Amino acid sequence: MIKTVKIISIISLALLLSSCFKDMVNNPIGNQPPKTGIFLYPDSSISRQPSKIDVHWWGDDPDGFIVGYYFSWDGKHWNFTKSNDSLFALQIGVTDTNYTFQVSAVDNGGNGVYDKDVFQNGIDYGPEPFTDKNGNGVWDSGEDFVDIGLIDPHPASINFPIKNSAPTIAWDQLTVLPDTSFPAMTFGWVASDIDGDATIIKINVALNDTTNPNNIVSLDGAVRNISIRTNDFSSSTASADILIGGLESNLFSQKLPGLKLNGNNKVFVQAEDISGAKSSFISLPGEGKNWYVKKPKGNFLIVNDYVTPDNAPSFYSSVLDSLGLNNKYDVYNFHSQTPPFLNVTFLLTLKLFKYVFWYTDNNPSLDLLSATTQSYITAGGKIAFSMQFPQNIDLNVLQGFLPISADSSDAKLTLYSNTKVTDASKTGYPDLTLTGNVFRVKSFYVNPLGGNPIYYFPNNEMKGYIGFTDSQKKMFFIGLPLHKCNSGNANVKNLFYKVFFQDFGLTL
Repeated sequence: MIKTVKIISIISLALLLSSCFKDMVNNPIGNQPPKTGIFLYPDSSISRQPSKIDVHWWGDDPDGFIVGYYFSWDGKHWNFTKSNDSLFALQIGVTDTNYTFQVSAVDNGGNGVYDKDVFQNGIDYGPEPFTDKNGNGVWDSGEDFVDIGLIDPHPASINFPIKNSAPTIAWDQLTVLPDTSFPAMTFGWVASDIDGDATIIKINVALNDTTNPNNIVSLDGAVRNISIRTNDFSSSTASADILIGGLESNLFSQKLPGLKLNGNNKVFVQAEDISGAKSSFISLPGEGKNWYVKKPKGNFLIVNDYVTPDNAPSFYSSVLDSLGLNNKYDVYNFHSQTPPFLNVTFLLTLKLFKYVFWYTDNNPSLDLLSATTQSYITAGGKIAFSMQFPQNIDLNVLQGFLPISADSSDAKLTLYSNTKVTDASKTGYPDLTLTGNVFRVKSFYVNPLGGNPIYYFPNNEMKGYIGFTDSQKKMFFIGLPLHKCNSGNANVKNLFYKVFFQDFGLTL
């Protein structure tokens, strides 16, 4: 009985398998399309512009294998790739933008021949991809191609909402304007954009008026500080040169219009990003403050490097007035009117003048002297110093702007009233006599390769020289306060005439 049951079961199973086989033959299962999926790395960002999106995708084919993928950002134009990931840059527009990425896997069920047009799922994918070995732009027999099979009719998709943010801008901490300056100034700012600082493509700058587009100059978005200056004093309003980074070697192609001479000014800056979004204009100086730009009266500048005031300003003004320079010179006290980016702005200010007289107490601005003296002379300026130094001073620092030997000098705590200095060169420099005691005095040995000795102490109070010029007579130095050297024949006026009119070529 058991055997009979087993035999019946085997026969039934055979009949069932036979029936299934006939159904498969009569109704064969065709090539099935692949399926596609998308994922992002957790650290992918869509907040920066251009937003860098690292997109990954995968495909699965139930009856074959994947040969590649078609992807699209607009649903119309599709690109083929064999890769299953890519880094895309999404540009941000002025308004918020949505991007939709779609990708469809492609299986290996191709027809074995090259197709000039692949049309599936109501989409024209174009010709099959191929390796253009001869570079003629068309497929030729023998060139490798991707035999496109079925394309997933239901692309995997993901939406990227991109929100644009306008850049921001603020004055940097160094940019604090004095209330008065000559027409040379430096400004710096901090600009940023949460979509990426590299997306800032313009810095817009204007003087006094932002309503007229002709007044606005657009700089490269990477610029973070500029200097402006003008040598055009022919009218009350001038156009200023723009020096990127304060460098005269980096002169911008456009001038900045609207600088008011002998008048109050405001400077405006604005950041603009790649989408056209703009920050608000910020202005300097702030509310209720003035930045007065004064036009030079002439070619002569007195630099007052005194920290503690005495009668020096009135003395030198009196001397210059007596020489016919009344109302033809200016006085610059950078201690009371300190500009931002002092070294840069100070040098540009000096270059507005052909002749400079710089006087100091025992604490001169050595960094400024080293940074500007030779550059000013190289640019064609001529400069005279009446200058003392601290008790302890590195001669190498002084050698940076004075033609002295770095290995020798002399010092004296006090030079008494009526001490004389005399012209060693015998070339017309008048003798000088101290009107009072002078403290902490230094004399030097002059480098014969770069300087000419002038003043020495005939009574041997000190060794070396207290006064000298450079070899080209574009610089004069005396290590005494000239306003305390006018006893006897009151020869300071004659010394000024000798240095500025005869040596430097000053004319009225």
